Amino acid sequence: MNVKNIELVVPPREPHFVGDGFRVHNFIPSGYRLDMQRMNPFIMLDYNSKFYFPPSDKPKGVGVHPHRGFETVTIAYKGRVAHHDSAGGGGVIGEGDVQWMTAASGVLHKEYHEETFSKTGGDFQMVQLWVNLPAKYKMSKPKYQAITNDQINKVKLPENGGEIEIIAGSYGDVKGAASTFTPVHLHNARLNKGAKVDFSFPADYNTALLVIEGKIRVNGSEDVNVNHFVLFENEGEEFKIEAIENAVVLVLSGQPILEPIAAHGPFVMNSHKELIEAFEDFQNGKFGHLED
Repeated sequence: MNVKNIELVVPPREPHFVGDGFRVHNFIPSGYRLDMQRMNPFIMLDYNSKFYFPPSDKPKGVGVHPHRGFETVTIAYKGRVAHHDSAGGGGVIGEGDVQWMTAASGVLHKEYHEETFSKTGGDFQMVQLWVNLPAKYKMSKPKYQAITNDQINKVKLPENGGEIEIIAGSYGDVKGAASTFTPVHLHNARLNKGAKVDFSFPADYNTALLVIEGKIRVNGSEDVNVNHFVLFENEGEEFKIEAIENAVVLVLSGQPILEPIAAHGPFVMNSHKELIEAFEDFQNGKFGHLED
């Protein structure tokens, strides 16, 4: 197999707030060539790097908002989030947990700092990823996968190197907990200093890394600092990560969905006509009801 080389290393952009509870760096889509079509099926990635929120009696977050045409994946590294949607989903995303919500034909959603976390305050660190859906599934029934950390399969690395958490897809013969509509690999590599680990994905898959903690070296030559995003070329299959310090790395790789993208705000469809229909359905109450 051939080496998959780095195309681009992207530093974190200036953060902005989503609502009042999520202080995020946006990586996808962005001006770094990381547009939706280039990164498809990963069409949005917001990263709340580690940030201290002081205690608050009123939970911070994002009020009721719609989604259609894709899935939202929330990965919690620090802090706790409570969430609800108009399809009946909801719960608390604790540290190490994942919320995988298929908005598909349309849901209303809200998410806030969990009440106890809000009252005590603390470090908050999350990734929210939007995963595109093929046209034939965009109007399917919404569903929800609550994946607690103890449900995530893990592969221990040799010589106390750490472990790989397989959220979706597979690592070797071990499969992830999440079901997906197209081939998607989503892993957390939790590496101890000095650990080396190999990954292999098809050459044409859109593949990237986000360094959540620590510092890493990719393919034995390029050092990547914390909070930086790595995009790989669509050539070659294999790459190596070495932990220069104790590190946590989000690894994502997915088969491109080779269809048109028409996106506006919380709606991601295949045509302008479908976007208009989404706005009309939302305004006519077809996404259900959810109290703010």
